[in-house]
Amino acid sequence: MTAEQFILNELIRYLQARHLSSFTPILEKPKQKQFGDFTTNIALQLSARQQRKPRDIAQEIVQFIGHQPLYLKQMEIAGPGFINFFISENSIYQQLQEILNRKQNYGKAEVGQGKKTQVEFISANPTGPLTIGHGRQAVLGDTIARLLEATGHRITREYYYNNAGRQMRILGDSVRLRYLQLIGEKVEFPEDYYQGDYIVEIARQIVTEKGNSLREQSDVTFFKEKAENAVFTDIRKTISRLGISMDIYYNENSLYQEGKIEEVIAALRERGLVADRDGAVWFLTTKLGMDQDRVIVKSTGEPTYRLPDIAYHREKFKRGFELIVDIFGADHIATYPDVLLGIEALGYDKTKVKVLIHQFVTLMEGSAKIKMSTRKANFVTLDELMDEVGADVTRLFFLMRHMNSHLNFDLTLAKNQSDENPVYYIQYAHARICSIIRFGEEKGITYLENADLSLLQKSEEIDLIKYLATFPAVIEASALNFEPHRLVTYLIEAATSFHKFYTEHRVIQDDTTITQARLALCAAARIVLANGCQLLGIKAPEKM
Repeated sequence: MTAEQFILNELIRYLQARHLSSFTPILEKPKQKQFGDFTTNIALQLSARQQRKPRDIAQEIVQFIGHQPLYLKQMEIAGPGFINFFISENSIYQQLQEILNRKQNYGKAEVGQGKKTQVEFISANPTGPLTIGHGRQAVLGDTIARLLEATGHRITREYYYNNAGRQMRILGDSVRLRYLQLIGEKVEFPEDYYQGDYIVEIARQIVTEKGNSLREQSDVTFFKEKAENAVFTDIRKTISRLGISMDIYYNENSLYQEGKIEEVIAALRERGLVADRDGAVWFLTTKLGMDQDRVIVKSTGEPTYRLPDIAYHREKFKRGFELIVDIFGADHIATYPDVLLGIEALGYDKTKVKVLIHQFVTLMEGSAKIKMSTRKANFVTLDELMDEVGADVTRLFFLMRHMNSHLNFDLTLAKNQSDENPVYYIQYAHARICSIIRFGEEKGITYLENADLSLLQKSEEIDLIKYLATFPAVIEASALNFEPHRLVTYLIEAATSFHKFYTEHRVIQDDTTITQARLALCAAARIVLANGCQLLGIKAPEKM
């Protein structure tokens, strides 16, 4: 158990003893060292509830925890009622030893308790290559899945797509017209059709296979299926380059074929939540507190987005998922609340659905924006981006900002192979540690599991150990708050803390005992950096 976990457990124990379990204690890292290793404002939170002075509550908490030399050197009350915790030297070295003992398992936890969890992401219809906007969602989804796996959740990665409807018909006809052009026919190509080179390439493959035998073919089905297969093959290759593998590809069309759409309409109708008006079918969301009702089947007979999505989420519950994580772009912000209402109306617990909305991406080169449009074909594909900067840089840059923030992807910085690029900064720290350990081996000095860690007493050594010890808490917070950018920030700061230690203190020296202790510290830093990189889906190279 780390000192941080001990303190949190003690605060929870205090709250339970006072029948205040509704409060959640929060530990923070003070900005200045003189205020300790951790601080909490729980006494200020409890003051209004208990009608007591915060400092009196803080004093009671300190007395409740008592003398704990294994974990705490001291506790002090500061300001209006903050409690500052200073961890003991024993705890510091114990935490370092835990890192060395757990190795690749360090940072993992079981807080998820094996919860069956689905993470749905990307879910782009197969109408063209993945763009950088899809890329942000792909990386966010996969990293959140990795973090949830590391905290004990049983994860299913799922891609939901629709290979029917108007967009797919336009895709098929776009290929058909390009095919006719390639075999010498003069045909007009509508401006609102898919313009990309990938359409021409698919058409060229059809010419190779079929020659001009489809000259009179007006039905777009064959062309649509060819395009779908080609596009999906490319999508799978693209996400594979990012280290992403989906467990399930779920086709929206199956909901129609299996009667799931009609089942949902019937179930809502039974509850008095569906009405037929103006030739359309309406979901009576005003009965559920919304300002207006929603059309779920247009007068043309075509369902709106909401209906199949309600049916799809109903199937998620029927498949036994206990936590459902949906990752959508900002264009879904107006529609997903209706889907959640539909799920709740059908008798399912909508609190088990966590909807994450990410903002869009702007690709920048210098001060210039690079415009994108799927149909106009002046977009930058995710593959093209990876060709320019590599998969590791692509992944980490998509994760550096909170998903709620618009992301300006700085292509100039991404191409920069120096410490200014955070990817190389983190990876270089790992590679440097590996180099130090190799150098020690060449000198006949290796890291020993029984090294005397108490010899690590310099401030930079202690600071590095303390920072490495917060890794499990960062993983848990990143996972449970669905905020992978926290881990990126942590790894950059961990690399900085290591560089400070390395700059001030020589690792390999004549004193073998000090060397072995510092090699142990280097090994612990390597473990944390490697484990963090694995969760971000980027490599931790041993040489650069």
